[in-house]
Amino acid sequence: MTDVPRNGGELAGRHLLLGVTGGVAAFKACEYARELQRRGATVQVVMTDAATRFVGTATFQALTGRPVFTDAWDVRVGDGMPHIGLARAADAVVVVPASADFLAKVAHGLADDLLSTLVLARDCPLLVAPAMNRQMWGAAATQRNLRTLLDDGVVVLGPGSGEQACGETGDGRMLEPQELVEDTIAFFAPKVLAGRRVLVTAGPTYEPIDPVRGITNRSSGKMGYAVARACRGAGAEVVLVSGPTALPTPRGVRRIDVSTARQMLAAVMAEVARQHVFVAVAAVADWRVANAADRKLKKVAGAAPPALAFEPNPDILATVAALPSPPYCVGFAAETEDLEANAQDKRRRKGVPLLVGNLGQDTFGRDDNELLIVDARGSVRTERAGKDRLARHLVDEIARRLPEH
Repeated sequence: MTDVPRNGGELAGRHLLLGVTGGVAAFKACEYARELQRRGATVQVVMTDAATRFVGTATFQALTGRPVFTDAWDVRVGDGMPHIGLARAADAVVVVPASADFLAKVAHGLADDLLSTLVLARDCPLLVAPAMNRQMWGAAATQRNLRTLLDDGVVVLGPGSGEQACGETGDGRMLEPQELVEDTIAFFAPKVLAGRRVLVTAGPTYEPIDPVRGITNRSSGKMGYAVARACRGAGAEVVLVSGPTALPTPRGVRRIDVSTARQMLAAVMAEVARQHVFVAVAAVADWRVANAADRKLKKVAGAAPPALAFEPNPDILATVAALPSPPYCVGFAAETEDLEANAQDKRRRKGVPLLVGNLGQDTFGRDDNELLIVDARGSVRTERAGKDRLARHLVDEIARRLPEH
């Protein structure tokens, strides 16, 4: 196993050319550009004339620290060919938003301004995020152009559906910046799990005491959601069984919400037969209240507190690992001491090939962590890093072991 590097974001080393076309959604490209850079990318903005009617060039220059280009005849480029130099320097061209007019230009190979010309002259991937009125999106011409773009290998991000600037509701709304960032990261991620199906559990479980009280734990679900996101980025088809969390569903992941450990087991067993990999990240409660009340337990002055009786919850990971033909099983162990010894012991008891340990007091609710990855050959400790980066490292470890499994 190799140590996960500490520094750099998911897009470290990537140079993206961000094209901005005319539309109300152009303001969202500002947040998108900022988030790309937070994830490690460098961003060069090229705007159409129409785009400058919605957002000024000074805004993007301030956000990216780079001059913004709008003119095919820009004198700042010595050879007079900005459409060549800008396109050749990029790992990808991403157009956010992409108007109906711009999609039509690209589909038909038109090149009448800087952005459309460099798109035609590029030798790197093109990603577009459509944004337009629902009727424009549904128009036969737009759908014909879309099919042409897809046939030409253009990656289309979205669109979504919802309330639009015109006051109508429907398809054609541009994806939100964070959704676009997730899709951009997924595009560049090595597809080491292409063709695989992965089932992930995440978050806490909640065991009721009565209809208004319950027993749970401090798990935020962040690590499990990061694993689901990393698996999807690696090309897998992902199902996420989640306990109660406030986290948004990762892009492209099918999510099943549960509350109790028994509900989580039922959801897992309904999905597991067709899975290649099972990653049990959820912090499942070991016990549940055997004498849970069906009405609120009242606090009475001077009376003793209610006596709660406990019984064990099912062991989801061990149940899956004991199936006649189980998927490749990966467990998680949150410990408070003797991490390596406890993690190896748990791996053997559960009968799983790979287990990830961490110290619970150091991870719950945090955005970073360090992991101990253990298998039959030994263990390796990662450096502290963000959970998304650790999740991608874990996905690489899983992918490397699947052929032998």
